[in-house]
Amino acid sequence: MRILVAPDCFGGTLTAPEAAAAIAEGWRRGSPGDELVARPVADGGPGFVDVLRASLGGTVHRRRVSGPLGDPVEAEWLEVRAERASTGVRSGTAYLESAQACGLHLVPDRTPENAGRAGTKGVGELLAAARDAGVATAVVGLGGSGSTDGGAGMLSALGAVAVDDDGAPLEPGGLALAGCAGIRGTANLDGMRVVLASDVEHTLVGEHGAAAVFGPQKGADAATVAALDTALSRWADTLTAATGRDVRDVPGAGAAGGLAAGLLALGGTTESGAGLVRTLTGLDEALDTADLVLTGEGSFDWQSLRGKLVTVVARAAAERGVPCLVLAGQVAVGRREAAAVGVERAFSVAEHAGSVDAALAEPARTLAALAADVAGQWGGR
Repeated sequence: MRILVAPDCFGGTLTAPEAAAAIAEGWRRGSPGDELVARPVADGGPGFVDVLRASLGGTVHRRRVSGPLGDPVEAEWLEVRAERASTGVRSGTAYLESAQACGLHLVPDRTPENAGRAGTKGVGELLAAARDAGVATAVVGLGGSGSTDGGAGMLSALGAVAVDDDGAPLEPGGLALAGCAGIRGTANLDGMRVVLASDVEHTLVGEHGAAAVFGPQKGADAATVAALDTALSRWADTLTAATGRDVRDVPGAGAAGGLAAGLLALGGTTESGAGLVRTLTGLDEALDTADLVLTGEGSFDWQSLRGKLVTVVARAAAERGVPCLVLAGQVAVGRREAAAVGVERAFSVAEHAGSVDAALAEPARTLAALAADVAGQWGGR
């Protein structure tokens, strides 16, 4: 049998390539005669760069940038070039993952205070590094952010600084934007095009905006959510005045705590993160020749049924009449609900290992053990 292995990342335990390797290792033990093809997947969130590096190769650049609370963090971006252009001519593509610079995992305490002061300056520093390297296009993966600053920090790193009535730079974070009176300077991309990789449709402000929808998971209480929404509304007016682009009600502008709004105000365009990865990794071509598809994620639950990557993979397999199995850290979806999105069966690592703690203690080993067991039932042997 030809087995396609296409998992997403497993929360903070395994990257998508690591999960694919663990599943493949276990499957080979249970059914050594099968042919395995790995195509790990990601949207614009955590794991975006890892997945594309595994498929596209390229050069990884590591850089120390400002974290969401100002402390330095290590981040990386991927440079992919077909060929080197002549001096002064931009070429190639940079792939950046915003979560590496402003991710929720970089905020140790999810408190209202931190939710209000977390920023995106590090994302701007990554963009500046790509700009200075001479790439033609920077693709920014959005998702998993710990910030709600509308991209103000990102813009400041590129030269466009939010200021108060006295012309003084604002403090970092979304709450400070309530006192924004304008933007000093202009963001410098030097001709580099920006693409937003995201599957979020939420707007910047309002009931379905960045603060209301994503603020609580970042530690914002009701009062902080309301204050952030008001501040982002003022920021939207400021962006319109400074750039001539009104991003307030643009679908997707609320992605990554409104970081998308700042990138759109720069003239950025949006593409589906999952769709981009699907194309660049050759997922569809691999699906066309597969006899069985294995996908997975940290928790296969009701959110998975709302278009997360495992369901994207499962539905694509179902369109081709290929059975799809989910190997997840935990499973909280019934067989009928799973079947509705194209999943034949879902298997839990935690259940197989005996507990969640056991699964998390050795995530690669326990995932491989589950895959070996499933291969004994489903493999061609």
